[in-house]
Amino acid sequence: MISGKNKILVIEDDDDILELIKYNLTKEGYQVISTASGEYGLNLAKTEKPDLLVLDLMLPGMDGLEVCKQLKADMATSHIPIIMATAKGEESDIVTGLELGADDYITKPFSPKVLIARIRACLRHKARREIDPNEVIQIDDLTIHPGRHEVLVSGNLAKLTLTEFKLLHFLASRPGWVFTRYQIVDAVKGEDYIVTDRTVDVQVVGLRKKLGDYGDRIETVRGVGYRFKE
Repeated sequence: MISGKNKILVIEDDDDILELIKYNLTKEGYQVISTASGEYGLNLAKTEKPDLLVLDLMLPGMDGLEVCKQLKADMATSHIPIIMATAKGEESDIVTGLELGADDYITKPFSPKVLIARIRACLRHKARREIDPNEVIQIDDLTIHPGRHEVLVSGNLAKLTLTEFKLLHFLASRPGWVFTRYQIVDAVKGEDYIVTDRTVDVQVVGLRKKLGDYGDRIETVRGVGYRFKE
């Protein structure tokens, strides 16, 4: 259970949106600090050490992508989860942000409830980062056993290639998180199959078929990549 006292840093230059975020997060029990400046937000992240950052990409001066890049390049702040707030039609910025290390994104205008759900998911994942990578993942009747490299669907063994297994394990161990094709390639690094950003789609199609009823858990995020549905 994530504590309601988690500290959230919000960097947003729209006063109305900032106040809406602050009101709803405070109401949920989070400690909120905020700024409209990318430069000042970068300093706050280093001095206040927040548990999570909500970052608007369209900021005056230093924009959100540069803030994200600098935070993820610094060992002192690289562990802080970042949720990007983006405008519609900014698919290229979303992809760039994810490639720079952002953890999730939300498109404006957004519901405060959706933002809070994304924050909770990011904080849950942050808490699980130190979990043994060989831990068995159990999702209803889908069992993923890293130690054995086995996947059981309703008790039946799914015959996955090594690359398919790695792809499934990577996504399923981070439910709800969106990953670009390049991030998936870096994580999977196929040994039995040459994996590129273009062949990730082929791998996903084959994996969905082998997972049967659980195939639709692997969702396509248009213009970005894939995620495993929570």
